[in-house]
Amino acid sequence: MTDIQIQAKDLSKVYVRGSEKIIAVNKITLEVDKGDFVSFIGPSGSGKTTLLHLLGCLDDPTSGELSIEGRTVVSDGKSLPESKLSPLRRKLFGYIFQKFYLIPTLTVKENILLPFAFHRKPGLAMTANEVAERLGLSKRLAHLPKELSGGEMQRVAIARAIINRPRILLADEPTGNLDSKRSEEISEILSDLNRSDGLTIILVTHNPKLATKAHRIIELQDGRII
Repeated sequence: MTDIQIQAKDLSKVYVRGSEKIIAVNKITLEVDKGDFVSFIGPSGSGKTTLLHLLGCLDDPTSGELSIEGRTVVSDGKSLPESKLSPLRRKLFGYIFQKFYLIPTLTVKENILLPFAFHRKPGLAMTANEVAERLGLSKRLAHLPKELSGGEMQRVAIARAIINRPRILLADEPTGNLDSKRSEEISEILSDLNRSDGLTIILVTHNPKLATKAHRIIELQDGRII
């Protein structure tokens, strides 16, 4: 029996620009099981990032249904109020983006610990030293982002995303700004998080090698799964 963690049904997102309607996500139905590793691929404008944002409760759909760990998040296109979505995001999700979004005036350690300013999971959260050791950042904790390589900055972003031990990790083009060697490092880190921690990962990528690390590759085109 599968343990469905995310379930979407006829999920759509339509943007209106003047008299034009842009269908970014078009009635997508899918399920993601606990511990799954899924990659979304497809050309620019295919709806990959929009779908990732919908599944991660970062954007509101226009229509459809969405349940996360058995809880209805979207019903008939209407999302839960932000007062309920915000704690849900903090509890369940970690987010990684193509841009590292590190605060330049904070050290590596302070950037990693930033989620604790908003929420800390008692008994579950890792320490900065723990997560830094795991990601090879132990000697960089006192450094500022400008003193790091691109790969190191992305590892700091990953550390920040997992320090609260999320159950679902969403990664949007996490190797998009990295060279092939650094991309492979990040690829191996994501695979290890999925394999060793059982962390569910949903990934958007243009990197074919990174996409093959996933258990499932889902191709999108014009807002639909093909």
